[in-house]
Amino acid sequence: MTDPHELLAVAGGVLDGAVESFRAGIGAPSAVAKGPKDFATAVDLELEKRISGELVARTGIAVHGEEFGGPDLGSGLVWVLDPVDGTLNYSAGLPMAGILLSLLRDGEPILGLTWLPMMNRRYSAVVDGPLYCNGEALPRLQPQDLAETMVGFGAFNLDGRGPIPGEYRVRALGEVSRVCRRLRMHGSTGADLAFTAAGVLGAAVVYGYHAWDNAAGVALVRAAGGVVTDLAGEPWHLGSRSVLAAAPGVHEQILDILVSLGDPGDYRDGGSREGTT
Repeated sequence: MTDPHELLAVAGGVLDGAVESFRAGIGAPSAVAKGPKDFATAVDLELEKRISGELVARTGIAVHGEEFGGPDLGSGLVWVLDPVDGTLNYSAGLPMAGILLSLLRDGEPILGLTWLPMMNRRYSAVVDGPLYCNGEALPRLQPQDLAETMVGFGAFNLDGRGPIPGEYRVRALGEVSRVCRRLRMHGSTGADLAFTAAGVLGAAVVYGYHAWDNAAGVALVRAAGGVVTDLAGEPWHLGSRSVLAAAPGVHEQILDILVSLGDPGDYRDGGSREGTT
C-alpha cells in the first residue's frame, strides 16, 4: 500500500481506535522522567506501542515514535508518531492534548493527522489538500492581516537554554503582541498547527524542533494553503530548529517582526538586542 489517500484512511482508523484509551487516561501521572521538566505517562508508552503495532501490521511501513524511536526519518517511507502531544496538559487534566501522526517520504511530510480527542476534533490531510476536520473538507486559507488574527505561541521558560533562548522568545512574544489581535499559549504544538491550518489561528510560532511534534502540523498547514518556514524564513525541513506556520499575508508580517529581532543566538546567556526594532 503506497497511495497516500489510502494510507490516510487506514491511519485515521488506527487513531480512532486509540481515542477511548486516550480519553480514559487523562490525568495520568508521570511514569518516565525525560528531562528536568519533561516526562512521559504510561499512556504515552502504551499508545505508542499499540498504534505503532497496528500501523506496521496494516501498512507494512515502520514507525518512529517519540518514546521508543525507530528508523531513520530522512530515508524512504516512515510514520512519525507522538502518542500524547501536550503531555503536561494531559497529565494535569487540561483537554488541550492530542495524538500526532505523519507519514514522511525521504524526510518530507506527505500526510498528517492531528486527533484532539477531548475536543472531538480530527484534522487530517494529504499534503496536496484539502484539509479535513471530522471528515469534512475545509476551505483553503485566504490572505489575512495579522492585526485581525490570533497567534499561537510556543511555551517558554525565560531561563531556557535551547536553540531558541528564553530572552528571544519573550521579546518575540512582546513584539508580535503589539500587532496581532490576541496571543494564545496552548501548550500543544499539534493543536496550534492544526488550528492554524483550519483558520482558527492566523499563525503558530513553534520553538520545538522534533519531527514528532511538527511534521503532522506542517502537512496540515501546507494542505490548507498556508506558509511554513522556520523563524528565519527558510522553508521548513526535517532539520529545521523552529516553525513559523501561518496564513498567507500573516506569515510575511510575523516574519518581518521576527527578522527585525536579529539572530536568536544573540540572546543566549542573558544577551539582549537593546535598540533593535
